[in-house]
Amino acid sequence: MKEGIIQQSLSGFYDIIADGEIYRTRGRGNFRKRGIKPLVGDHVQFADGYLLAIEPRTNQLVRPMVANVDTAIVVTAASNPQFSSNLLDRQLIALEAQSITPIIFFSKVDLLSAEEAQKLQTFVDGYRQIGYSVYYSKEPYCQTNLDQLQQQIKGQIVTMMGQTGAGKSTLLNHLAPNLDLPTGEVSKALKRGRHTTRKVALLKVGNALVADTPGFSSYEDFQMTKEELPQLFPEMKRLAPKCKFRGCLHLQEPGCAVKNAVEDGKILESRYNNYVQFQELIRNQKPKY
Repeated sequence: MKEGIIQQSLSGFYDIIADGEIYRTRGRGNFRKRGIKPLVGDHVQFADGYLLAIEPRTNQLVRPMVANVDTAIVVTAASNPQFSSNLLDRQLIALEAQSITPIIFFSKVDLLSAEEAQKLQTFVDGYRQIGYSVYYSKEPYCQTNLDQLQQQIKGQIVTMMGQTGAGKSTLLNHLAPNLDLPTGEVSKALKRGRHTTRKVALLKVGNALVADTPGFSSYEDFQMTKEELPQLFPEMKRLAPKCKFRGCLHLQEPGCAVKNAVEDGKILESRYNNYVQFQELIRNQKPKY
């Protein structure tokens, strides 16, 4: 029996990467009976052309349909479209909720004026201080950055996220020029060969496997509770034990260490304002049945 990772699924067949080779397998009939659907990214066991067992998943995304994602590269436009800390924070908490490590990659930095670049540097410093890995350079696709990023995602399953036009395909093309993905309209990335239907596959990018669809849209609404939300802001989670009240939501409560940190400039004011807005959205969200 061999172990590997599902690289893509096609009409009931599953291509599995193991020992640097790709093996085509079929799923066992009892998967369907038990309501189990193998996903791209699943760690599996297989033998004699059959997929036999699926290991427990660490996470599971809906768009793209990928399991066991380790890292997401959040491609964030510095300009055109204009930088939005609110959108970035939505993306970061969605990743925190799925235990996926974010890497923030600023694109289009070269389009900024000196004054705009200085302003954005404040955000870059703030996110780095939280502990996020941030790529920010006037020359965004410089080889040093690309080499460092390749090293950082080595051996991982990676997905890309970011709004349309942020430059996800452009970054992928720089990381792996052999892919030659069409740029401009990211969602066309799959229309480049024999399959016209949109399938998720893991592309080999250096020593990483990258989901080849722009993905992860679950930052559009908030699945977490108001108590869970502060746990998804690492800087707030660290400070929470210093708050006067246990279970402090860092809103109106007195003796709040988080609000003190915002006033002292130790937490980005934009992060806190976005947090307050997200709490409001959670409170006003209609329950889904």
